[in-house]
Amino acid sequence: MREPAVDCRPVEILLVEDNPGDIRLVREALKESKVTNNLHVVMDGEAALAYLRRQGRYAQAVPPDLIFLDLNLPRKTGMEVLAEIKADAALQPIPVAILTVSRDEEDVLRAHNLHAACYVSKPLDLNQFMAVVRTIEDFWFTIVKLPPNGSQP
Repeated sequence: MREPAVDCRPVEILLVEDNPGDIRLVREALKESKVTNNLHVVMDGEAALAYLRRQGRYAQAVPPDLIFLDLNLPRKTGMEVLAEIKADAALQPIPVAILTVSRDEEDVLRAHNLHAACYVSKPLDLNQFMAVVRTIEDFWFTIVKLPPNGSQP
């Protein structure tokens, strides 16, 4: 088992997901994590951008170290959110992991062209879904070296 980074602060994760069942599964998968984390949840694309820009009710939001982003969202699609994140110099460095039911090759290509860090199709099986979330989290927080939370280029 790899040891987490020396930094002892919790990892901040923003989950942008409108399905309460998937939110619960991600929450459960991260509870069993070997990396201490804080999961913040917003349920639509406009709320995601307000959170990331610390606007309105999200003025005190903690900048995330990683974003789990669904594509099928109300008010603003995941692709629109991804495009805005990667067009904003302050938000660009935050890795965005697409976590969606879509297996459409056009969605995969478009997400990668918009600089998503990875594209993962949600498994339908409960145990596989939780394993996928743990694997993503393990990769991003025990293998990859991320810039300090809230850092700007």
